[in-house]
Amino acid sequence: MEHSALTCPAPAKLNLFLHVVGRRADGYHLLQTQFCFIDLCDTLHFTLRDDGVIRRVGDLDGVPAEQDLCIRAARLLQQETQCPYGADIALEKRIPMGGGLGGGSSDAATTLLALNRMWKLNLSRERLMRLGLTLGADVPVFIFGENAFAEGVGERLQACPAPDAWYVVLFPPVQVATAAIFARPELTRNTISLTIRALPTAHLHNDLQPVVCDLHLEVAQHLAWLSQFAEAKMTGSGACVFAAFPDEQGARAVLARLPADMQGVVAQGLPHHPLRDF
Repeated sequence: MEHSALTCPAPAKLNLFLHVVGRRADGYHLLQTQFCFIDLCDTLHFTLRDDGVIRRVGDLDGVPAEQDLCIRAARLLQQETQCPYGADIALEKRIPMGGGLGGGSSDAATTLLALNRMWKLNLSRERLMRLGLTLGADVPVFIFGENAFAEGVGERLQACPAPDAWYVVLFPPVQVATAAIFARPELTRNTISLTIRALPTAHLHNDLQPVVCDLHLEVAQHLAWLSQFAEAKMTGSGACVFAAFPDEQGARAVLARLPADMQGVVAQGLPHHPLRDF
């Protein structure tokens, strides 16, 4: 097989806003959000095996192989297609875990895309997205491949170009438990729904941000620091926070002033997922 080894990126995402617009009968929250890919990426290395074994190469702090979304994605694809092949999967982690940047979901999506090619399965993107949704609500957008406006639990996607921007992304030293935030009684659950056309003039915010800031002082502190320079928001259910700048120079000037006890990066917004045309 010609693709016996593949190296692929798995980019982080920002939620440029995140509104909670309702709740389903089964307890799942109904969301509206805009996803924007950034050039902060994990890197995955796949090596073909012909013995059907799926194996993680190397350790990931605090994540047993059985819980690793890459391994779960590979096994799901293998079961779904009865594929006789396996793979060794090595992950170079750069996206912080539990930060709202979608790293685990992105890793799972890249695994589905890469193994679909390596194993010559030829599943459609739509079918891979449906598989991905069973692993997590954020997985489909990374397979979809375009910056997107998302509704439902985050799985109903429309391509939606993101602004051309550079971002300062800060990493507060906490991991936020998403389910716990959604369970809080004080969470706003009735933000008015928007249409995609209304986005340019709407007041956009993250409904989870005040709840997370009440529970995690570090998130509030990072937001307050970044807000000195531009409008700062939390991504996803946190903890990471970001602000947009029109150029790299402006973003790097802000990052250069970051206090010694804070961590962050400058990242460029991407026009689409690097594997969009894979």
